[in-house]
Amino acid sequence: MKVTKDTVIGDVIKDNPSATKVIEKYFGNGCFTCAGIKVESLAFGAMMHNLDVNKIVEEINALEE
Repeated sequence: MKVTKDTVIGDVIKDNPSATKVIEKYFGNGCFTCAGIKVESLAFGAMMHNLDVNKIVEEINALEE
């Protein structure tokens, strides 16, 4: 599955468990216990943490190559 900035964080982890380390790197491990993981997109998470969503998406998609 190709990840985009609009992909829900929970879906990223479910479809690509190796992305867990990227999510933790940028958002911290608190992300995994947050209820928002089921509805919040990578773009929203990046905005909340003041990060570049494109860098996160690129790193996650590179895992699948």
